[in-house]
Amino acid sequence: MRTVNDIRSEFLKFFMGKGHEHVPSSPLVPQNDPTLMFANSGMVQFKNVFTGAEKRPYTRATTAQKSVRAGGKHNDLDNVGYTARHHTFFEMLGNFSFGDYFKEEAISYAWELVSKVYGMNPDKLLVTVHTSDEEAAGLWRKIAGFPDNKIIRIPTNDNFWMMGDTGPCGPCSEIFYDQGDKLAGGPPGSPDEDGDRFLEFWNLVFMQFEQEPDGNGGHIRKPLPKPSIDTGMGLERMSALMQGKTTNYDIDLLRSIIEHSADLTGVSPDGAQAPSHRVIADHLRCASFLLADGVMPSNEGRGYVLRRIMRRGMRHAHLLGATDPLMYKLFPTLMSMMGEAYPELKRAESLIVETLKNEETRFKKTLDRGLKMLDDETENLGSGQKLSGDVAFKLYDTYGFPVDLTADALRAKGLEVDMAGFESAM
Repeated sequence: MRTVNDIRSEFLKFFMGKGHEHVPSSPLVPQNDPTLMFANSGMVQFKNVFTGAEKRPYTRATTAQKSVRAGGKHNDLDNVGYTARHHTFFEMLGNFSFGDYFKEEAISYAWELVSKVYGMNPDKLLVTVHTSDEEAAGLWRKIAGFPDNKIIRIPTNDNFWMMGDTGPCGPCSEIFYDQGDKLAGGPPGSPDEDGDRFLEFWNLVFMQFEQEPDGNGGHIRKPLPKPSIDTGMGLERMSALMQGKTTNYDIDLLRSIIEHSADLTGVSPDGAQAPSHRVIADHLRCASFLLADGVMPSNEGRGYVLRRIMRRGMRHAHLLGATDPLMYKLFPTLMSMMGEAYPELKRAESLIVETLKNEETRFKKTLDRGLKMLDDETENLGSGQKLSGDVAFKLYDTYGFPVDLTADALRAKGLEVDMAGFESAM
């Protein structure tokens, strides 16, 4: 079986063999974009190269980028643990061309990697293109031999990427894998496209336009003199496909942490409490990488996002019956799986372990009292009702419960937080 580490290294090695510079992942705290809380894709560190504000000594690059989606508008926190593919931390594999090669080579490289190197079954693959991009459709026919029914035209912005209201933009082409009729869902563009059967795992963005204001409140798009390529493949998704798993949490990397959590708590990794093990595995990984990149838990900004992630994981450890701090004990398993690819984990080991242990020790002192108050306040609430914002604020202010932790605790009871009331109490 190909491991996560194998799949990552094969991707990078393939593109290095095609003349790409292997550029290390940038830190999770963006160095060049104050508008962004955390790096959330591979192109973040190259943003100024794509806009022309920065020159690099290479015109093609490949990366495995650490990414976080928690806090700000890119926030998957509430779904983590309950779905097959949501994470706070994930890795994005990418290849980039800065005015060097364009569509034909990008599609050709992608097809060679998935069909020859990874050996995926071509019969299970299909692609989308933007309705306006007949060039890409023709290239998929020519290079992969796809018939028209495997090249799905999408008219929406799902297949048109924009950096912002202005700046580089262009159509994209997504590659999907059909996991079979054992899973529900239809192909992209169909009414039931949100099911799990057809899984998108690689997005090829063709940056070929510059979007500018037209002076009348609208925008115009002009062709870029040097079109560029930005691609992103979710490593966890690709690993699940290559390992024959229908959830990312069953891939070797995350499963190792989940099984360690199950061993320490004595709670089955696959029973009714499986979501708690998943939350702990995901949040341990995210917290460890944020700590390694210099983010420390606090009550504001990035530090508060980290504290929320840590405390959500710690509440799930409590649900599993852990009476002593748990998350720091799982760190050696994470490091054994990811330390070679990301040596910063080893460098920050003592900081990560101590911070996780101290935070969990402190939070445990108030966790029981806060949960008791939550039980008392919800005793007479029926399914679908809301916990008052004032109570949610007291849990936050007195017991250190981030509001998303309170919402997560209420989820099992079919209750919600009155968010408007919470915001006004703040």
